[in-house]
Amino acid sequence: MDSPRLTGRGSPLALCPVVSRRVVMSARTVLLVTALVAAAPVCIGQTSGHLEAAPAPAEVPAPSTANVASPPASYILGPDDQVTVFVPDIEEISNKLMRIDMRGDLNLPLAGRLRAAGLSASQLETEIAARLRKYLKDPEVVVAVTEFRSQPVSVLGAVTTPGVHQLQGRKTLFEILSMAGGLRSDAGNTIRITRSLAWGDIPLSNAKRDSTGQFSVASVSSKSVLNATDPAENIIIKPHDVISVSKADVVYCVGSVNKPGGFILGENESLSALQVLSLAQGLNKTAAPEKAKIMRTVAGQANRMEIRIDLKHLMAGKAPDLPLKAGDILFIPNSAARSIAARTAEAAVQIATGAAIYARY
Repeated sequence: MDSPRLTGRGSPLALCPVVSRRVVMSARTVLLVTALVAAAPVCIGQTSGHLEAAPAPAEVPAPSTANVASPPASYILGPDDQVTVFVPDIEEISNKLMRIDMRGDLNLPLAGRLRAAGLSASQLETEIAARLRKYLKDPEVVVAVTEFRSQPVSVLGAVTTPGVHQLQGRKTLFEILSMAGGLRSDAGNTIRITRSLAWGDIPLSNAKRDSTGQFSVASVSSKSVLNATDPAENIIIKPHDVISVSKADVVYCVGSVNKPGGFILGENESLSALQVLSLAQGLNKTAAPEKAKIMRTVAGQANRMEIRIDLKHLMAGKAPDLPLKAGDILFIPNSAARSIAARTAEAAVQIATGAAIYARY
C-alpha cells in the first residue's frame, strides 16, 4: 500500500500553516486589546501536527489592572518611568517590565539601546518596531506605561493628601489640586507656585524670580481657581513645580456655646467677639457670659495672655465689642464653675486645638 501523501491541497501539512497564521493573528488581536490592562498572554500549543485551542473567553478570569496605567495620549515619557513592551513574536521582549534610565534611554533585547525620553508611548512603539524590522516583517508593538515617575509635582499645605503627585500628561492647577484630594476646610486664600526657570517664568502677572535666580514664584487666589472666576489663573503645571496652599487664619470659640469650633478669617478680615459668638450659634443654657475670656498668643511666650470680657454687657450694648486676632480663643465657661482656674484655661486651649474648622463661604 502506498504511503499517504504529505503534500497537496488536502494534506495536513498544507493546511497547518494557514491555521497557524489564523491562530497567531487571533493571539495578536487579543494581546493588543488587553495590553493596557495587563492581560496574560494567550498560549497556543501544537503537538503531533494538531493545534490545541485556546480556552474560551468566558472561562478566562478577568485580567488584573493593578500594575498597568493608561496614560493620556499627550503623556511624554521621561527618566525613571517604567514601561511594559508587548511584542507577540519575541518572547525576550514581550510582557517584560523595563525602566527608562536616568539618561532617558531604554535597552531592549534585539532592538538595542534607544532614546525613550521625550517620546509618547505610541512614538516609542514606532521606534521599537523600526528596530525590529530586521527580524520580523511587520512587527506589532504595544507599549504600556506601568509607573509614572518622570513628572513629579509637590503639593504642600492645606490639602487633603499632600505629597508628591505625578502629572501623567498635561494638567492644570485645578486638576492637580483635585489629585491631591482638594483643599481642606482650613485652607487659606493663597496658592503659591514655585517653578524652575528651566520651564520658563510662570505666566502670571505677579510672577517674580527668587533671590537665587533659579526659580519663578507666583501666587493665585484659591477662590479664583476653584470658582473659575479668572481662567488665566488656572495655569498649566510643569514637572517639578511646587504648589503650596496656605492655611487660613482661624479664630476659635469654645465652651458653653451651641456650635464650638474654629471659624476661618477671610483675607484682610477680622471678626469681633460678638460676631464669633454668633457664628458659634450663641450661648447654651449653662453659659456664664460674664466670665468669658479671650486667650491670645504672645510672641516669645509659651502661655497665652488672658483678656477678661463680659459678653453679657456686650450683648446688652453696655460695652464696646472687641476685635479678635488670628489664633484667638474666645472661651465661655459654664455657670456651675465657681472660678475659672488655670486648669480650665488649659483645657480650653486643648479643646480649641482639636476643634472643627468651619468655612464661612
